[in-house]
Amino acid sequence: MTYGPDTVSASQPLLQLRSLSHSYGSVQALHGIDLDIAGNEFFALLGPSGCGKSTLLRSIAGFETPAHGEILLDGEPLTALPAHRRPVNMMFQSYALFPHLSVEKNVAYGLEAEGRGKAEVRRRVGEALETIGLTKFAKRRPGQLSGGQRQRVALARAIVKRPRLLLLDEPLSALDRKVRAEMQLELKRLQHEAGMTFVVVTHDQEEAMSMADRVAVLNAGRLEQVDTPVALYAAPRTRFVADFIGTANLLDGTAAAGGILLDNGLVIAADHTLPSGAAATAVVRPEDVALAGAGTGTLSGTVVDTFFLGGTSTVSVQVPGLSAPFTCTVRAVQVPQRGSQVGLVIDAARTVAVEDDRAASRPGAAQETVSS
Repeated sequence: MTYGPDTVSASQPLLQLRSLSHSYGSVQALHGIDLDIAGNEFFALLGPSGCGKSTLLRSIAGFETPAHGEILLDGEPLTALPAHRRPVNMMFQSYALFPHLSVEKNVAYGLEAEGRGKAEVRRRVGEALETIGLTKFAKRRPGQLSGGQRQRVALARAIVKRPRLLLLDEPLSALDRKVRAEMQLELKRLQHEAGMTFVVVTHDQEEAMSMADRVAVLNAGRLEQVDTPVALYAAPRTRFVADFIGTANLLDGTAAAGGILLDNGLVIAADHTLPSGAAATAVVRPEDVALAGAGTGTLSGTVVDTFFLGGTSTVSVQVPGLSAPFTCTVRAVQVPQRGSQVGLVIDAARTVAVEDDRAASRPGAAQETVSS
């Protein structure tokens, strides 16, 4: 069953943010955000606490008024419209279900508030409950449901009004790990069946990477990178993204011909276009490293720890001249003993070089943060 409107044309993004900025007193939460989100896209806003992602979501919903910039939905300006007049729905972290109402009454509440006829309300509520798989729980109250079921009721209440855009603020944070993993798949399925655009805010990279078609990584109120989950992991464009997404060995040095020159004189091979001598970082994912005999490979060191993870293990190697142990992922049967000497063979074709911009000035980054 499809709830959303017809897909907008490929040349016209559904949601456009233009130079969006916002401050709380002297603290700037958003710095000139420019972003396009397509129709029927599952889009995630990802970042650490205080990065501005919730401020951005609340600005789209109409609960915050940005100091500067524009918000356009299908080409029409939203910025001046109050929240209740926007064709946008928001699903809150707490779900905000009415405990004294049944499941069907909770889902019907918004339609009844709009003055819809009883027959239409009954039909649309039935369709929504069928989509989320809770038809047989229609007469129950929220207190009689599991956390995952309550999450689905909140989602049904949001999609039954057929908004152009559904905003979700940390929708899975109240669930335990097992249910959260199940609901990640469920949300993606429901988004596809509902035929509408989802924009979800989360600080959980696994959640964003498993559900979203594209992810915007925010840091200190700025967009670091907007890309597919695969591209964010395999081709980060900044040191922050490389460090925040997944696990990576970050080798800091300076850009040189053919790679990154480390302080100990070694060169980590990597293709790049950075100016010679610029502060730079080689990004090496643990699975792109193979163990070799002592004294061979790109780097050599001493095994300091191993972590068994089932079919694979993570091995930490202390390399002279590196401040942190170097990690690699190997098959469980190949795990060397702690204290043994090993070589590390780095896959140069998969090594990414990025500018080391940690010293760059970021207005507001050192100030107290007031909103995530």
